[in-house]
Amino acid sequence: MIRYTQDRTIVLGMVPVRRDMFPPEPAIALKDRVVKRFEEMAESNGDIRLVTIDAVVDGGMLWDLRDVGKVVDLFRAEKVDAIVFPHCNFGQEEVVAKTAAEIGKPVLLWGPRDPSPETDQSGKTGPRDFDTQCGMFATSRALRRYHVPFTYIENCWPDSQVLDRGFEEFLRVASVVKAFRGMRIGQIGVRPRQFLSVKINESELLSKFGIEIVPIWPEEVKRTVEKLKRNMPLSPEGCELPMGQPPLPSGKGMLPDPRIANIVKEIEEAVDWSSIGHEAVEKMAYLEAAIMDLASVNRCQAVAVDCWGFSQDSYGIPSCFVLAELFDRGLPAACETDIHAAVGAVLLQAAARYATPAFIADVTIRHPEDDNAELLWHCGPFAKSLVRKGTVPAVRECKGMYEIEGGPLTVVRFDQDDGNYMLLADEGEGTEGPKTTGNYVWFKVKNWVKWEKKLMYGPYIHHVSGIHGSFAKVLKEACKYLGPVAHDSVESVEEM
Repeated sequence: MIRYTQDRTIVLGMVPVRRDMFPPEPAIALKDRVVKRFEEMAESNGDIRLVTIDAVVDGGMLWDLRDVGKVVDLFRAEKVDAIVFPHCNFGQEEVVAKTAAEIGKPVLLWGPRDPSPETDQSGKTGPRDFDTQCGMFATSRALRRYHVPFTYIENCWPDSQVLDRGFEEFLRVASVVKAFRGMRIGQIGVRPRQFLSVKINESELLSKFGIEIVPIWPEEVKRTVEKLKRNMPLSPEGCELPMGQPPLPSGKGMLPDPRIANIVKEIEEAVDWSSIGHEAVEKMAYLEAAIMDLASVNRCQAVAVDCWGFSQDSYGIPSCFVLAELFDRGLPAACETDIHAAVGAVLLQAAARYATPAFIADVTIRHPEDDNAELLWHCGPFAKSLVRKGTVPAVRECKGMYEIEGGPLTVVRFDQDDGNYMLLADEGEGTEGPKTTGNYVWFKVKNWVKWEKKLMYGPYIHHVSGIHGSFAKVLKEACKYLGPVAHDSVESVEEM
């Protein structure tokens, strides 16, 4: 499948630490075991690059304050996304806190359990070589003094599944934070006039979070489509407005971009397109490729699209299934120009480490028989890969017409009132319910009335972003690192 390419690798700084007043030999031996264990976990999780400090710190363990600058310079050069501080004995809280404060990325604090204190044959008990847990209490307090948020995995044996699970969850947190910071969202067209609910504060998103909204005019999409028909590249500056651009050649005798035929083939092999015909599929393929190209040249992680107007007016087709296809290809695409929904979708896909597409739905009606279920629906923009097993996805009027798979679901809404930003993140599961048109899933929770009132009192709206899987606690943990974003939920969400 033709994919929208983004950098999804987590670069992880590895900083084993020790206390100089403890014997070095046991810490050195433990450090080698610990680093090997993290290398194995990184390989099993995939898309992880470990950066050790061996090249800048003698012995590869940090304890001397004079080495902090070297580690900071290394990590900045390598553009690390998060740092792990495994304690190989008591550790040194000052070097941890100073390094973490300088880098400003998510921090993982962990250390292995101590062996039993050794007793010789005479019954004499010798000094302990590690006291790892004790040192981490000191480090955690130092991190708080420096206002450094951190994630902690309980003191456990290096081969414990607790470490595997905690490390995997921390990688998901780091993935969310990486996706959030410096996010760029392409805005294609304006919001529907009456949709006051999707108004945003563009300046505030930039000043508070570094999130940039990139205007992409519908005219740029049109011109890009025409370039694709002629297999012409985008302008180097990334602007395709007709003004100031030379007129395009007639196109006579020119072959289209070869991706178009591939996209058409992929769609026609995967869905029932019999009611729309080949010409409509080809129009959708051109729109997909054009939006992906414009998003790529503008370095966007998602787009928010005026789905009511421009594609219908310019090409005679709704853009619903085009948005579904963009999700499937790795580019979250919010309908009705809902920027905040696009942010939520980006965070969800990052939490899932891009294993599955997100979707954006209306919260519509209560289940006619189950008081704790609700219809998550939209007119046709859910990725075809999410279709319920055993069903061939149908596309009618260029809109997806299929129920998606059930199972565990995480639902979020990123929104704000008066500059107070919230991330509602909670979970439920798909359940059985009546058939309807468009794309949908019946969403079951413990107490729907609590959800309804939470959404009603806000600062939320009828749009939510969803994804298959259980990621509420990952998103709650990520809020530590996102800046002025408060986590919110309906039910109590477990701590990591």
